[in-house]
Amino acid sequence: MPRDQSRSIGAGSDVTSTEISYGKAHVLFYRFGGRNVAPFAASVDVDVFGKRFLAAYTEGDNREVVATDTMKNFVYAMAAEYPGNTLLGLCAFLGRRFIETYPVMEALRVSAREVPLDAAAGERGPSDVLFRSARADRAVAEVAVDVVDGKPHITAARSGWEGIALVKTTGSSFATFARDDYTTLPELADRPLTIRMDVYWRYSDLKDGVAEGSGFLGPRAVRDEIERIFHEFSSRSIQHLVHEIGARLFAAHSQLGEIEFVAENHTPDHVRDGAEGIRVFAEPRATFGKIGLVMKR
Repeated sequence: MPRDQSRSIGAGSDVTSTEISYGKAHVLFYRFGGRNVAPFAASVDVDVFGKRFLAAYTEGDNREVVATDTMKNFVYAMAAEYPGNTLLGLCAFLGRRFIETYPVMEALRVSAREVPLDAAAGERGPSDVLFRSARADRAVAEVAVDVVDGKPHITAARSGWEGIALVKTTGSSFATFARDDYTTLPELADRPLTIRMDVYWRYSDLKDGVAEGSGFLGPRAVRDEIERIFHEFSSRSIQHLVHEIGARLFAAHSQLGEIEFVAENHTPDHVRDGAEGIRVFAEPRATFGKIGLVMKR
């Protein structure tokens, strides 16, 4: 006889261990304070971990569960209270406040993505009331918080910039690579190079990692530095390029402990030549080379 499918079988003797997580995704807020206060906007994800929530899974017992809708409202409230304006600081602030307010949470991860608000043109320079919200690349941050002796303790932090899209018209090559019967790609002594890239970095000191130390770097400044290196450096491959970017960032900023690159090659296809060195390129095929690199000090 088939068992009654409407009734729970509980934890079950076949289950030897469980890992519990739940949370809220894409909690988006805009914080404004008038002309004299820079706007701050972000999309926040909260992931909560802990064995205390196991009964909700095995027995349908929700008495220990902090509803994800409650988490959403808590993020909105803390966005108003947060005194800073950095994503890392926001993530750390939220993580600590969640654990202080809801001791049932044993650990959590808070991540945030910038909602871009770039000043538009005003009467005498950048406007202080009108902002563009169209940029595709954006700063990101992630902070992990555990409970240690009943108090929140930051265990890891990562900053980054996602969605970097750059086109370099000259000064890049890709040649002398391995060839066999399946190779059709020609050697390219000077090619236009289009890349899409995400870059992440960690600090050696967690105080810098949550924007509370003197070594904290603004993500926009790091992005600008990456662009300058790409402009200056004549690379022989994307691998060569990302390694050079990482090496130069390490040389310039001793507080960085780790840098990670996730890149795609979106170089366009050469389809036509014109007079006086003019070359025409088409949108590349929808298959992209992937390059990854993690550098640790």
